[in-house]
Amino acid sequence: MATDCPLLVWMLSLNRDVRLTLSPQEYDKCFHLVQDCVPHARLPYQPTSIDSFRQLICHMLPLLMMRHRRISRAKWKDCVTSNGKHWIEQSPDDMPPEKFLQSMIGYHLAYDNSLCGMVMTQGRQRQVINIGLGIKQISVEPKGVSVAAYAESFAHKLTPLEMTFLNPELGDEVVLRRLSILLSLKAAYIKAVGQSTAFDWSRLEFNIPSESARGDDHPLQGWEFRVFKAQLGVQRMGGVMLEESYQCACAFFRGTKESKFIWHDNAKDLEAWVQFINIDQMVKVIPKLRA
Repeated sequence: MATDCPLLVWMLSLNRDVRLTLSPQEYDKCFHLVQDCVPHARLPYQPTSIDSFRQLICHMLPLLMMRHRRISRAKWKDCVTSNGKHWIEQSPDDMPPEKFLQSMIGYHLAYDNSLCGMVMTQGRQRQVINIGLGIKQISVEPKGVSVAAYAESFAHKLTPLEMTFLNPELGDEVVLRRLSILLSLKAAYIKAVGQSTAFDWSRLEFNIPSESARGDDHPLQGWEFRVFKAQLGVQRMGGVMLEESYQCACAFFRGTKESKFIWHDNAKDLEAWVQFINIDQMVKVIPKLRA
């Protein structure tokens, strides 16, 4: 079982409006770093695409994490399962065989709007690959649409029971937060098991009040779900600082008898296992990530 595998999360905020402030030089530095050090990413060169930049930043997070552990890029390789689950295998040189077996790092990358993230854990390969991260901005899209209409637009991804948690009478704030929790949990689980984006989300059901989950009407057993919120300050046009809220969820298969939900309601709860950085800090250390 993976009961001894600790979870760690890296969150990177696009703390300035990159649509206006991202320079060609910054994009090129990120692109060539990923091209050279993360060859499996195979991202096209799209310097005017903000989504392309988000993807580049996400693929840089494992490089940052390994650099933080003082492990040079030449000392590890990125591996992948047949269904797209990634793990990092370190060089066995100067490492006892048992330690080597326990040194595999499973990870998953995700992003939404101004927040890019990575969840990771370390242990044996079979223990660490079933890990996923879901990120959902707590806001309506497009702006101006009612919360009730926005929630209804996701009805095809939810079960009838889940829709009862989104009763408009609860108020816009509650409905939007609950919707974001459900969607981030489903995204985290779907990615943890290596399913594609075409997966039918309504096959999953998260009963938040009872802290239980089902897939195809069978209990999901052995999972740990961590739920937390991230608050970002993002500088927009004219130097105006706006606050954005994101609902985040981690899904990790521990192999225990029952599934467990862990709710983190304040920033202090996150300090031990969630690391926040911003785009300027990442760009500054790019030369070191090649080492």
